[in-house]
Amino acid sequence: MKVRKAVIPAAGLGTRMLPATKSIPKEMLPLLDKPAIQYIVEEAVDSGIEDILIITNRGKHAIEDYFDYSPELEESLLKANKTSFYESVRHPAQLANILFVRQKETKGLGHAVWCAKEFVGDEPFSVLLGDDIMYGEKPVTRQLIDAAEKYHASAVGAQWVSDEAVGKYCSLKIEELEDRIYRMYDVIEKPPPGKKFSNYAILGRYVLTAEIFPILEKTPPGHGGEIQLTDGLCTLCKQSTMVAVDFDAKRYDTGNLIGFMEATLEFGLRHPEVGPWLREYYSTTRFAPHHDLV
Repeated sequence: MKVRKAVIPAAGLGTRMLPATKSIPKEMLPLLDKPAIQYIVEEAVDSGIEDILIITNRGKHAIEDYFDYSPELEESLLKANKTSFYESVRHPAQLANILFVRQKETKGLGHAVWCAKEFVGDEPFSVLLGDDIMYGEKPVTRQLIDAAEKYHASAVGAQWVSDEAVGKYCSLKIEELEDRIYRMYDVIEKPPPGKKFSNYAILGRYVLTAEIFPILEKTPPGHGGEIQLTDGLCTLCKQSTMVAVDFDAKRYDTGNLIGFMEATLEFGLRHPEVGPWLREYYSTTRFAPHHDLV
């Protein structure tokens, strides 16, 4: 079971980040010196993925432009001897074989994944949600691929979340197979109080077999009137083996302002150039009586 393809749904409207996302795709908002979606693509590539399909919609051509070459800009940088900038602007187009398809109607995550049917064919594939950026020693997608290959199964990335968060995500019915890997038997999307299976929820990463496509095609609209990927997984885990991987990494939900700021600050602290400045800035201004900063 070799996983060499990835799907990145990036067709959402970005309503949690308005008004910035009125004209800028939320996936293109800069996290330090790179747009958020580049971190997702790099995770896929670092996990061994060769071909990537990004699902977009109208108004998100900036994503396609970013993962293409820019001859005029590159020529200008070379003439100015700005070699490091030249290499940085060419790098995104060289990461992998990146393709695009539009989700012509906003019908939910399940429908967005279904739009990748022709790209995937009969192969297993990974799904990386564009809002979720992971930070860890081993790429989360690679952790899922390893578990999927070991158990010849589909796999989802999961972590323990609070009771409040379970109601915003989903709840898994699971049984431990080994440390941090569980057999998954059922899942419920955004369970109401008293209806959860556990406090484990799926958080932004999947490795699926092509069996999911005929299931999604028949899945009726669910929560919010959209075709939910979770509903498709509920069917898939009952007819095929599926495991949940309690992945070893920190997740940042960059689809909301607080999560985006958390990622910006923590990635900034880790950055070799920005980190020392940021620590110095906070040490000298955080508790200083600058009323204009309050």
